[in-house]
Amino acid sequence: MSPIFTPCQIGPIELRNRTIRSAAFENMCKNNEPTEMLFDYHTAVARGGIGMTTIAYAAVNRSGVSFNGQLYMREEIVSALKKLTDSIHQEGAKAAIQLGHCGNMTHWYTCGQIPVGASTGVNIYSPTIVRALKEKEILALVCDFGNAVKLAKQAGFDCVEIHAGHGYLISQFLSPYTNKRKDKFGGSLENRMLFMKMVMAEVMKAAGNEMAVVVKTNMYDGFEGGSPLNECLEIAKELEKTGVHALVLTAGFVSKAPMEILRGAMPLKTLTYYMDTLRFWWLKLGISMIGRWMIPTVPYEEAYFLEPAKIFRKNLKIPLIYVGGMISKSKMEEVLNEGFVAFQLARPLIHDTDFINKIKAGEIERSACKHSNYCIGRMYSIEMKCHHCVDKMPKKIKKEIEKNEVMWR
Repeated sequence: MSPIFTPCQIGPIELRNRTIRSAAFENMCKNNEPTEMLFDYHTAVARGGIGMTTIAYAAVNRSGVSFNGQLYMREEIVSALKKLTDSIHQEGAKAAIQLGHCGNMTHWYTCGQIPVGASTGVNIYSPTIVRALKEKEILALVCDFGNAVKLAKQAGFDCVEIHAGHGYLISQFLSPYTNKRKDKFGGSLENRMLFMKMVMAEVMKAAGNEMAVVVKTNMYDGFEGGSPLNECLEIAKELEKTGVHALVLTAGFVSKAPMEILRGAMPLKTLTYYMDTLRFWWLKLGISMIGRWMIPTVPYEEAYFLEPAKIFRKNLKIPLIYVGGMISKSKMEEVLNEGFVAFQLARPLIHDTDFINKIKAGEIERSACKHSNYCIGRMYSIEMKCHHCVDKMPKKIKKEIEKNEVMWR
């Protein structure tokens, strides 16, 4: 049997195989609450053979929300989440939820207040002023992470994934680019890791012995002035000391190097087409004028994070979960043979929720996804969906899809 389909242990839970649906944002909520669309999608992924599916980008409180179609954790949604986890479990998969805080990557009309971050500054994507968190607010946020884990436990989740990468709040404290603080939370790497360590202590206490805890962490930020690989390795070693059960290795920074995370080209026509013209006219105009400069293309290749991930595998004892460019059976097996406990993927499961079952049955050897990133372009405004599931779209969008697909064949 392929190693893909052997069981694996992550902390206190066992997965039926080594596949995990990564926490790619679905934008399938309404008023920050779960919907039938979110329920149907993750149930379908579970039915399609995945070992564990991850509900994406749930904020630990209202101030951490970037989108109206995003969850934030509170008592009122626990019963709806329990319905979702029950359905996932009935299909034989485990259920995870990614918890985090967007920090400065939001706007007052979305998060209900002036956005907060590690330091004062400006979010040019909104645009809006961002203020630095006060120490008492930092302590309150630490408690919010713990409370969010407790709510996830009540909702029946087997695992929580703490988002400490991609330039969101924990990452904003870690990176010298976004952390300009002069107090005990800024300056040296040791100081910049303090918020992360406080959060993880609270998370591990809240999770107890029943839940698996994994952390998504950067291997590098991907631009000059951010955290380089050697610094991120020290961060990973510190996370290892906290007792977390596995690390998900990623890279990139949403506000500075977004396509380092995703690879390929951002479909700018798709991105602007689905935006609300009245609310985002200025952003649509800016993207049409300087979009390629703001969001430059980064070449796509299979398993694009594997080489730096192998450095982390060599220097850490903790189980590591690989993510990035998992589209063929052969590469999946190669990654597992390099010593990774499991791997995450998303775009093949957006293209076809039965992808894992088809690989197992020998019906296919690789995903039919050709990485036009249409699903990414529309996800910032409406639900994430593959273009082959959309009946009507303008010719300019079809041409953009064809152009981007040819680029990566």
